Amino acid sequence: MIDTYSIALRTLVEKLNLTIAFQSTDYNSVRLTVEDVARPGLQLAGYFDHFEPMRLQIMGNVEMSYLSKLSPQDRAVTYDRLFSYKFPALLISRGIQPDELCLMMAKKHNVTVLSTKDATGTLITNIISFLSSALAPRITRHGVLVEVYGEGILLMGDSGIGKSEAAVELLKRGHRLIADDAVEIRKIGNTTLIGTAPELIRNYIELRGIGIINVAKLFGMGAVRTENEINLVVNIVPWNTQAVYDRLGLEDQYTEILGIKVPMNTIPITPGRNLAMILEVAAMNNRQKKLGYNSALEFTEQINKHFDQNIGK
Repeated sequence: MIDTYSIALRTLVEKLNLTIAFQSTDYNSVRLTVEDVARPGLQLAGYFDHFEPMRLQIMGNVEMSYLSKLSPQDRAVTYDRLFSYKFPALLISRGIQPDELCLMMAKKHNVTVLSTKDATGTLITNIISFLSSALAPRITRHGVLVEVYGEGILLMGDSGIGKSEAAVELLKRGHRLIADDAVEIRKIGNTTLIGTAPELIRNYIELRGIGIINVAKLFGMGAVRTENEINLVVNIVPWNTQAVYDRLGLEDQYTEILGIKVPMNTIPITPGRNLAMILEVAAMNNRQKKLGYNSALEFTEQINKHFDQNIGK
């Protein structure tokens, strides 16, 4: 199930260290629901068609300079109409202080006014980056997320099949744990999936027969990460003698998460198979494929070339 998220305005204010010039009475309950921001340009001239009041409004040197050239009466009308749309907040950049008319109309319509010394372009970039992550579509999947040679591998499979045990073996080999049991996956942009652990169980892993262990304290802080991109999904299944498994690796498998296709390997296991070593090889092989090298394809081309040469003789 995909959830939609919002974030409190006060969280953004604290994160970016913004100054509150006027605080609305509902400041603590105002929430941001869209990652886009807006600079009211045409709106200051009276054109409000297609205006999106859900967005945080940002004014910089250009907008404030334009307003300063208006008469007090026209400026009051402009502010009055702008604040009447009840957007989350007005943020003024470059250390420019809001004038009395701005604060008066903000108070009239109960809209928070913020300020910062940051340049407008930098401010917009930082806000969009923060909101893109905070408001990203997300889903929670049962599995284990580990980082192996820089590749984020999401281990999936039936409960008790050995995902956590494989993760512990990888930790002993110097790799890192991101999440065990529940993995929160966020969609960043159109191509990237970021996985993390719910805060309640972060850094913990469950081993049947032993119990819960704190990976950061047992293996050191270098054995954990807060989040990581998901580059490969490994589906661990019990070995089935009746099933036919891809032995060459020519068929690229994918699984779809939040609308993004992620490479996938299906690994059958039996007692005695070194799953941690197999996962290390899977990570390195996936990395090579991203760099343009496919060993299975190269092997097949060599076999075909060999048969072609023999047929020619």
